[in-house]
Amino acid sequence: MDKTIADLRKDYTLEGLSGTEIDLNPFIQFQKWFDQALAAQLTEPNAMTIATAMPDGKPSARMVLLKDFDERGFVFFTNYNSRKGQELAENPQAALVFWWAELERQVRISGHVEKVSENESDKYFHSRPANSRLGAWVSNQSEVIESREVLEQRLQEFHSKYENQEIPRPPHWGGLRVIPTEIEFWQGRSSRLHDRLLYTRLHDNSWKIERLSP
Repeated sequence: MDKTIADLRKDYTLEGLSGTEIDLNPFIQFQKWFDQALAAQLTEPNAMTIATAMPDGKPSARMVLLKDFDERGFVFFTNYNSRKGQELAENPQAALVFWWAELERQVRISGHVEKVSENESDKYFHSRPANSRLGAWVSNQSEVIESREVLEQRLQEFHSKYENQEIPRPPHWGGLRVIPTEIEFWQGRSSRLHDRLLYTRLHDNSWKIERLSP
């Protein structure tokens, strides 16, 4: 008999996560886990869900790619006029989730969002392949279009416009940084008794670490 969705389950047995093993700095701990995800050759280990909300509380979520992180926060790039860009302009709070299934790990991050500097956006934009830079001009992200051909035609137009020229960064495109107030590290454990360690930022920018019940 075929399994139903309710029958799907996996017992997590790879590793544990103790309070004595983790770093007191959540960014260093994230770097450790991210390096291990890279070493495991996971597909796009920098893929993350970002959840946003309008002032009326209606949520929305989608996948984006992490492009940088340090103790200032976690950076991704987008069209500022997109749905997520508009939502974050009106309500600059977001939540991120990384899910590394092969390592039985999840990282949850929440905090305030702000634009990165113009220099940071320019530097990353000009590191991208030419077609990706053109794509930032071609797509009015999240807007309704009549067909795929609209995009193809616009791409040809911008190819012609910037042929043999430096492709400038569109003013509506750049980076956003999630400045975390909370970071939770989740390690799958047997019998659904998962390890969850939560870092909460305090007023002096130090971090409090607490274990959460699964």
